[in-house]
Amino acid sequence: MKQILAAMLAIAALATPAQAAFNSAYTDLDLDECLVLDADDFGASWACPGYKGYPLMVSEGDLRFSLAYGFNIDPSDRWQTLPPFNRLGEKLEWRLSNDLGRWMPIATIVRYHTADPETGVDKGQVLVVTQLVEGNMCHIAYIDAVANENANELAREAADKSGDFDCANDEVEVIGTFEAY
Repeated sequence: MKQILAAMLAIAALATPAQAAFNSAYTDLDLDECLVLDADDFGASWACPGYKGYPLMVSEGDLRFSLAYGFNIDPSDRWQTLPPFNRLGEKLEWRLSNDLGRWMPIATIVRYHTADPETGVDKGQVLVVTQLVEGNMCHIAYIDAVANENANELAREAADKSGDFDCANDEVEVIGTFEAY
């Protein structure tokens, strides 16, 4: 009887879907290590190394940076950035899920340094969470990295919800206290 009960519990455990686990990997965001794709007086774009070959493109125009990810990046897509002049932090955090049985990127977190509009001097820091869902890739959350003591944890929690956000209809969530610009 105990053997039958043990076998039934083992079968039930196999039939129960596993909870997705999340993890982080980090890549450098050093434009000197990237391939310049285009540059002129109005801006530039680069192809940079991403997580295990996952494509990453960086674009700068009007003193604002934006990132695009994936294998089917359409140059005509509207790239997202922050309103104030900005620059990117030196690291990119890739949030990974093993929901498919292997670690796959589902979101990124990058620190944007924002400038004071009057002086151009660094004023704030915003953690930008981007959902990596093909055909539905966009910013999903902004966290003020200076005003929130637990900003990194807040960003990871937002990133781990990737896939639930509708880029065409949902508003980017501002999480915690926000004074970055």
